[in-house]
Amino acid sequence: MYPIVKKMLLLLCLISCTNIILAQNKHKKKAATQKTSTKKKSKAASKKSKKTTNKQPDKKTVATDVLPNTNTAIVTAATISRAALTDTSNPKEVLITSSFKPSLRNAAKINFSATTPFVDTTKLILTYRVPSQNLFFSYQPVPIKPLALAADSAYAWQNSQYIKLGFGNFTTPFAQLGLSFGDGLTHIVSVNAQHVSSKGNINFQEFGKTAIGVSAIINTPDHLSYTGKVSYMNSTQYLYGFQPSSLNFSKDNLLQAFNTFGVEFGVENTVPTAAGLNYHPEIKAIYFSANAKANETNLIVTTPFSKTFDKDFNLSMGLNANIASYNNTTNTRALQFNNNVFFINPTIGVKKSNLTINLGVSPTWNKQQFSMLPNISAEAKIKASNISVELGWLGSYQVNSLRKLAGINPFIEMPNSNILNTKIIEQYLGFKGSAGNHLSFNARLSLLQLFDQPLFMNNNTDGKTFNVVYDQKIQAIKLHAEAGYREQEKFSVIGALNLFEYSSLTNYEKAYGLIPMEISGTFKWKMLKSVNVKAEAILRDGSAFLSKSLQSSKLSPTADINLGADIKLLPKLSIWLQMNNLLNNTYQRWNQYNVLGFNVLGGVVYSFK
Repeated sequence: MYPIVKKMLLLLCLISCTNIILAQNKHKKKAATQKTSTKKKSKAASKKSKKTTNKQPDKKTVATDVLPNTNTAIVTAATISRAALTDTSNPKEVLITSSFKPSLRNAAKINFSATTPFVDTTKLILTYRVPSQNLFFSYQPVPIKPLALAADSAYAWQNSQYIKLGFGNFTTPFAQLGLSFGDGLTHIVSVNAQHVSSKGNINFQEFGKTAIGVSAIINTPDHLSYTGKVSYMNSTQYLYGFQPSSLNFSKDNLLQAFNTFGVEFGVENTVPTAAGLNYHPEIKAIYFSANAKANETNLIVTTPFSKTFDKDFNLSMGLNANIASYNNTTNTRALQFNNNVFFINPTIGVKKSNLTINLGVSPTWNKQQFSMLPNISAEAKIKASNISVELGWLGSYQVNSLRKLAGINPFIEMPNSNILNTKIIEQYLGFKGSAGNHLSFNARLSLLQLFDQPLFMNNNTDGKTFNVVYDQKIQAIKLHAEAGYREQEKFSVIGALNLFEYSSLTNYEKAYGLIPMEISGTFKWKMLKSVNVKAEAILRDGSAFLSKSLQSSKLSPTADINLGADIKLLPKLSIWLQMNNLLNNTYQRWNQYNVLGFNVLGGVVYSFK
């Protein structure tokens, strides 16, 4: 029994040892597997990680779990069986793993320190070019047209009212009145009135002039400007130039009294329309009478408009009509006729940097007689200078109404036949420009053809009146030159020359009554803040006339010098003085009619503003 038990116990011990060894081997394989997995996980977490392995061959293998985001390695001992724990010869392995945490270096901070600004010692040179303020006066007078007042934000409109009174030798009373109303932006109303008369040393050497006018300008919010004017003028003179002077005439028989009544109306757009159009139609109605026996009714209509396509191209056109009806009852038979002129003037304008060209024609109907007139002009500016060259070929009709002829020569005989209008063809070449900031100049040389030019000839009885005659065609050369020096409002000098050479007259020997040469000059000087001085000089060559013996003669050259001044005594009170014909030259502008000699006027000006 005992041996059997002994064998049984040994067998059990052997089986137990075998199981223990198998369990130990199984545990080692599991530990090795865990260690390999731990190493792979550590390498995957960070490529730059640093691994430190410390192996002890005499100890058992130990697996280590590494916590994420930490630099501390946690060592864990593998669980072994009871038998293995009692075996101190069993080797142990310790694995220490340190994880790497990437980080950026601290960025350098930009520090700003407060310093004083850099002092710039260089000087900036600015060049300002101020255009010269000069006035150019044309030889032929042009009608004054009321225009819309441009609003100036830097200028405050002030209404002004004044009265100017004076008296002079030759029994010369003088009175002038000026009134203005409105705000200067939406509406302006002005009133002007004047009266002057004189009586010379020669019998019936008397004249007088009275004029009054009321004009208005109204600006609307829709960019339209309306203008209107009502005027009246009375002019009286006597036919005192009869020869011989011993002839006996009553004063009524020598009276030349002219009355003019006019009404004007116009409208203008101050801003171009949506289509780029600008227009300014005007209508004038004028009634003129002479001695209450001859009268003339005149209707003038102008409808100019223009369109700008771009900055270099524009088109303009005007439809114009001058309708006149003349009546004369001074003779035994009444004389009545119409004097009508119609014309249009389409023009194409081209403007480049230094060149301006106008190309157009002017179809005209003068008393139903058709004429095609040229309207061509060009102006070119010379580079690097203030000088422009101009040339042109122009044609126009001068309407010779009774009112216009009486304005030229107040001693005319009332026309007893049809009044003819003058056709003017002009070809010119000239230049204009400025030198510096104060000097300006211009000159023009023209070749003229005058058709039906009115001439003035003394009647062949006593010579006190002038008959209006017409030459069919006159060739003429005209030279106009002008120069002026101006320094702000303090000082100005302007001189002009007009020279005419008439030739190739068709019907008459000389251009009777026309001035062949005239030199004029004006001078203004603001001597002190309250003292202004002005002077004027006119030199004329005598015009041709036809004597009673039917011989062509010429009047003597003339010189007329005038001087004036005004002084402000008080803010509202000034005194003025005007001296005319300082040389006391009783010259003749018209044959047999001597002008007044030296005359002086003086008075006061009171301002109500």
